[in-house]
Amino acid sequence: MKKTTSIAESLSIHRDNFFVKDLMLLFKFRLSFVVVLSSVFAYMIAAPNLTFVGLALLWVGGFCVTAAANALNQILEREYDAQMVRTAGRPVAAGRMTVSTALICAGMLSLVGFVILSAFNPLTGFLGMVALISYAFLYTPLKRVTPFAVVVGAFPGALPVIIGVTAAVGEITTLAVALFGIQFLWQFAHFWAIAWLSDKDYKSAGFVLLPSKSGKKDSSVGLQSFVYSILLIPFSFLPWVIGHSSFIAGIMAAVLAVWYCWKGWKFFIDSDDRSARKLMFASFLYLPLVLVVYLFDTIWIF
Repeated sequence: MKKTTSIAESLSIHRDNFFVKDLMLLFKFRLSFVVVLSSVFAYMIAAPNLTFVGLALLWVGGFCVTAAANALNQILEREYDAQMVRTAGRPVAAGRMTVSTALICAGMLSLVGFVILSAFNPLTGFLGMVALISYAFLYTPLKRVTPFAVVVGAFPGALPVIIGVTAAVGEITTLAVALFGIQFLWQFAHFWAIAWLSDKDYKSAGFVLLPSKSGKKDSSVGLQSFVYSILLIPFSFLPWVIGHSSFIAGIMAAVLAVWYCWKGWKFFIDSDDRSARKLMFASFLYLPLVLVVYLFDTIWIF
């Protein structure tokens, strides 16, 4: 009897572990963590007085909204995810989790997230709602229609920094606009490098993501990645222009932008998987490093 109970308990624990792993996949845990990180950095840069409670609430609220958006994305794209190698193992696409279960999880998370963000102020809660709706119900369906979906998706993709600022000061300031511009422009080279590397998978599911006229992998993808990256150089000085950071911070941010541009230029010149992969990894480093520059500069100034 004891042995039977032990086996039953082991099976139960095993099932629970699988469910937890599926939840992490549904919420895209690591991606959600990175997205919220930019919001927290923006909060720390803008806040006149930092509190641990404020940081913790922003972490939890921002994560809940981001995770809910990712869950809704997987619900809406479950049939297409099943057709791609890199996404076929997602819980809803693979059939390990029902649509109703995933929808309940997304609904609960979004509700908790909106309530927490609204606790800062109504504007922050509203922006969280806009980010979720535009990502799940505008960007997601557009991906199968037009490459312009990347532009549409860049708006909710850059809203976390504005949410961080409004959580800190209760309004959309010039700093929020400056940080939004940087995160908005950063996304194009970042996403097109990923789309290049996953082109075969995306095409098998009918997604239209590369910005070339033919929709194929050609040098125009690298050129556009480079052009959008160039715009990051003048945007690097915006926090200084509005009086929120030092000129030195602007120089450091601009140097990072030049490095990012160089990776975009190499992608344009080589137009191969190797250069796309290097640009992708550069994009993972660029944004957090720029935000760290502004954060340390703010701490030094004040």
